[in-house]
Amino acid sequence: MTAQDPCESPDRRIKFDENASRYELAALSLTQTNHSDGFVNIRSRYGSRRPSTAIYPTDNEDEDPNLRNAGDFRQPQAFSGWSLMKLSFQSLGVIYGDIGTSPLYVFSSTFVEPPTKQDLVGVLSLVLWALILMVTTKYVLIVLYADNDGEGGTFSTYSLLSRYMNITNRDPREASLVQMKRFATGDLESPGRNLRRGIEASKFIRTVLKVIGVFAVTMVLADGLLTPAQSVLGAIQGIQVAAPSISKSTIIGVTDAILIILFLIQPFGISKLSVVFAPIIALWLGFNAAFGIYNLVKYDATVFKAFYPYYAFDYLIRHKEQGWRHLGGVLLAFTGVEALFADLGAFSRRAIQVSWLGYVFPCLLITYSGQAAFISEHPEAYSNPFFNAAPPGTLYPALVVAILAAIVASQAIITASFQLLAQVMKLSYFPQFKIVHTSKVHHGQLYIPMANWLLMIGTVLVASIYNNTTSLGNAYGVCVMFVTFFDTLMVSLVAVFVWRIRPVLVVLPWLFFAAVDGTFLSSALTKVPDGAWFTLTLAAVLACVFLLWRFGKEQQWRSEAEDRYPTSHFVTRMQDGNLRLSDFYQSTPLTQISGLGIFFDKAGETTPTVFSQFITKLTCFPEVMVFFHLRPLDRPTVSAEERYTVSRLAIPNCYRVVARYGFNDEVISLDLGMVICDQVRRFIASEVSKREATIGDQTITGANMVNGHMDNTVPDDIILLDQAFQRKVLFITGKGQMKIRQQTNWARAGLLWAFLWIRDNTRNRIANLRLPPSGIVEVGFLREIS
Repeated sequence: MTAQDPCESPDRRIKFDENASRYELAALSLTQTNHSDGFVNIRSRYGSRRPSTAIYPTDNEDEDPNLRNAGDFRQPQAFSGWSLMKLSFQSLGVIYGDIGTSPLYVFSSTFVEPPTKQDLVGVLSLVLWALILMVTTKYVLIVLYADNDGEGGTFSTYSLLSRYMNITNRDPREASLVQMKRFATGDLESPGRNLRRGIEASKFIRTVLKVIGVFAVTMVLADGLLTPAQSVLGAIQGIQVAAPSISKSTIIGVTDAILIILFLIQPFGISKLSVVFAPIIALWLGFNAAFGIYNLVKYDATVFKAFYPYYAFDYLIRHKEQGWRHLGGVLLAFTGVEALFADLGAFSRRAIQVSWLGYVFPCLLITYSGQAAFISEHPEAYSNPFFNAAPPGTLYPALVVAILAAIVASQAIITASFQLLAQVMKLSYFPQFKIVHTSKVHHGQLYIPMANWLLMIGTVLVASIYNNTTSLGNAYGVCVMFVTFFDTLMVSLVAVFVWRIRPVLVVLPWLFFAAVDGTFLSSALTKVPDGAWFTLTLAAVLACVFLLWRFGKEQQWRSEAEDRYPTSHFVTRMQDGNLRLSDFYQSTPLTQISGLGIFFDKAGETTPTVFSQFITKLTCFPEVMVFFHLRPLDRPTVSAEERYTVSRLAIPNCYRVVARYGFNDEVISLDLGMVICDQVRRFIASEVSKREATIGDQTITGANMVNGHMDNTVPDDIILLDQAFQRKVLFITGKGQMKIRQQTNWARAGLLWAFLWIRDNTRNRIANLRLPPSGIVEVGFLREIS
């Protein structure tokens, strides 16, 4: 522990936000503090109902000590041997469809007239080195290592930084679910230490990082509308090579039909889809490589000199502004690289590296070289290089494979959209939609039904409006370059604060890749008037929605902070054993009602909001109370032995039951009351079995002693529990409503009104719970936010 970081724990990693003025929401989470004196001093500035300072014991009266098992945190999956090779092959059908189908339109999008040999070699050199630098070096060998426990994407990188730096607020109810790994000050070099302190102290920089993370997500989602349309339309247009008489309306109709089918099969999941998709992409890349070799041998193998980067610079220097503008077409060669990183969670780093370096990358290098070899002798073929360069007799097979590959090409961005939406929902930037895990083996393979149908509608509309690949290409590249530029920035920060590389060693690579990104981005921005305005506008609208939701959630957390106290703050026991409200609540006596009351506990720590509202407003309590908390884990299933954890709280006959479950487990069922009662009964019995009674020198374990004799009668707590269960079981849930405080200014009130409207129309309904309707009690309460 050092003077600069007073909140660092002795193990050199902190689990508590150090700046209380900015992170007091997290400070209200009692489970994140670790004081040797057994007391926590909490200051809260939200609302007038709570004392300004409260001191509570940190024993387990309100906390299950096993809540934060290391196994509860997400862990990246590791594969090797045959499993790795199988996963690498499957990744072909999901990740590389977009990059793999770029040969359909790169040269046609770059040139506007038949090129000279010199210009052709220059553009080929730009394409080859773009693949080498942007995809292989930057992403496959560097960026993929900036994963957040196996998850990829710019927003995931921002989440990773937030675990090593104090740059974001967290929902106090979920704070214990985050494994903080912030390095102690002494573990960083002086420049890194000063840089981290400056970032954490600057509200502006923290906001910029948050906005960058959000914009990166929304730009990928915006591309999610364009990529399927671009890929499928590009392949279907190839039909005109074989049948020039086919009308444009027919091509658009076939494209829309294929897109609809593509989204209809998404519920099958990535593993099942990749069984069909992976062989198609493998065959497609094989076709391209074979055509490339054929054209290189037959026409002009001298195009290989494009591997010498001189020709790339020569092209840019000779054509000046026009050459710079042509980079907007060249960048289409690596569009999809952002999805490659975002899809990391569905596969693994090693699987992606093996598939790219071992197959995809060599095939693409040969493909573009072969197309250039053909165009060098047939300059007019630049408009449709793949089909025009097909060897004699292979046009129709190539057309079929191209169409199939184009359909598959859309899968990369669709999967990335699911991955990124799941990440933003996890960090409270978007309402919770239903997430379906489609694989029991690969935990990151997701499907989000609502997102799937919205993407389908948007993609069909885009394909119908932008009815050719050139128009789509104009709208497409800008978002890709923004995302790659953001990744460069985020990964550089990861290198300093997570990998602990000296900042001086990070600056030069960052400047190099930032310059490359900036060059491509500036060129892509020239297409804004020609169509790119659409994706930027869509991304901005989505970003506003995400940031609005996050803003509203932070105000909601502030409002909910008043119940972030142990039960002893609300209830005390009188000398006669009866319960009453605490002095803060006028010491009102509490009335006991019969039955077992199961309070649904969202946080799993301190006092459930529904309980505090129930007991302070109704001044009564069930004879046996259970705080029931559902804790989802990132694994398919949780064994029966580790599923339930039970602890006793300070209130008499009050227990906390934590149910851990995986994404394939069903926890809520009609017999839930019986299951919870059985778990509490087992817990009480285990307490009795552990109790030691000592008489003289003899220690007897597992029984009570009465007059020196064994007493095997059922404990009173179990009798009371069984009686309460027999009388009735009440499932008590909370429904918090919020209103805007009158003193709130009009601009802030407008934002909060929009947040509350979205919240009221997306929240889960109690009717969806699979519980006995006769036993459900919903406690409504109202809070003010401002």
